[in-house]
Amino acid sequence: MGSREAEGADSEQAAEDSTPGALGGESRGLTREQLFTMAATASINFSSMICYSILGPFFPSEAEKKGASNTIVGLIFGCFALVNFLSSLILGNYITHIGAKFMFLAGMFVSGCVTILFGILDKVPSGPVFIGLCFLVRAMDAVGFAAAMTASFSIVAKAFPNNIATVLGSLEIFTGLGLVLGPPLGGFLYQSFGYEVPFITVGCVVLVLVPVNMCVLSKYDSVPSKDSFWKLILLPKVLLLCLTIFSLSACLGFLDPTMSLFILKMFKLPAGYVGLVFLGLALSYSLSSPLLGLLSDKLPYLRKWLLVSGGLMTALCFFMLGPAPVLHIESQLWMFVLVLVLVGFSLGMSAIPVFPEILQCAYENGFEEGLSLLGLVSGLFNAMWSLGAFAGPTLGGFLNEKLGFEWASAIQGGWALLSGLATGIFYITEATKRRYAEIFILHFTCSYIKQAFERCASIFSSLPT
Repeated sequence: MGSREAEGADSEQAAEDSTPGALGGESRGLTREQLFTMAATASINFSSMICYSILGPFFPSEAEKKGASNTIVGLIFGCFALVNFLSSLILGNYITHIGAKFMFLAGMFVSGCVTILFGILDKVPSGPVFIGLCFLVRAMDAVGFAAAMTASFSIVAKAFPNNIATVLGSLEIFTGLGLVLGPPLGGFLYQSFGYEVPFITVGCVVLVLVPVNMCVLSKYDSVPSKDSFWKLILLPKVLLLCLTIFSLSACLGFLDPTMSLFILKMFKLPAGYVGLVFLGLALSYSLSSPLLGLLSDKLPYLRKWLLVSGGLMTALCFFMLGPAPVLHIESQLWMFVLVLVLVGFSLGMSAIPVFPEILQCAYENGFEEGLSLLGLVSGLFNAMWSLGAFAGPTLGGFLNEKLGFEWASAIQGGWALLSGLATGIFYITEATKRRYAEIFILHFTCSYIKQAFERCASIFSSLPT
């Protein structure tokens, strides 16, 4: 009887050790549940980025045929980021009520459906009807994207509590692949089969992934928490980290409407080769992210230095991208590609440690650990990234038109410079305060011990010999 109880206890302990939450700093290996979670989240990273980037090569020209001006086309692209910003905040706050798995699958389903809908917009009448439907479908796509990505971040953080940065960094490989493959895939399908086929193909692939992920993805339940976005975002450290997210997204978004025009004008490259230049940034970011994530998890004290040095390095790279006219350096293709590679690496240095750093700050300030907090952090991250994705192209396009790419990129790097300096000052101030607090505690402890010894000495001296 006693042996059976012992065997039962051992089996229960083994079951607990196999759960994601039981993973320690030195994991024995990934469980089946974790492997399925990684596969599901990798699929949404890859497919959502393809859906997002597939429009670039051909949609502006098609929209122009339907009576949309360049400004309207820019707003159609920009509305995605704005709706994503609002949706991420709302969905992150209610993830425990909706359910992480349901939000993930519903987001994928909506994204797949509206991608197919985008493929039949060429059949609608030109003018206001076409433009209005473009805004509506793009906004619905943003809601689906926000739902899937917010749930994805939360599920990853729940399944890998001690390796968040490593897993997120590894998943960025699939994000980069989606961004890299989206434009050439869309352009090839458009040239070969017409406007509808790129959207219908990608949309159907996303819809096929919905039942697959429904089977492989575990259900994560949680009790709703009383913590709110306002309580989280008003923490000084979280505010600075939000500035970091915004600045990185704004810098990256600035390149979308401006860089291809600069490459064509400055280096006289054929249009087909422009996408190859973009590869320098995408590949360096995707390949360095897993290493930076592993470094962030294994050596948490390095996160602050990665954030600061990444911001400053990004600012320097954008200053050199043109390069800025004050340097009087002639722009050359090899130097431009090299700077893009460094931009990708520096963006990873700042972007990968942000999520675990916000989580750590929330825990230190009394937030309840669980899916509710993960939803808040995921929603906040996606919202700030979307806000930067809207501000970057909008402001960058204006500066590029007024001042040229060289000055515009240098000014855009000011966001990264500001976040890097502000984060560095904050961490230095925090370390100084902590050091003074330790000195005060040590001084107080020594004084207390001294008084205790003096009191004991006076007691012993008063005793009769």
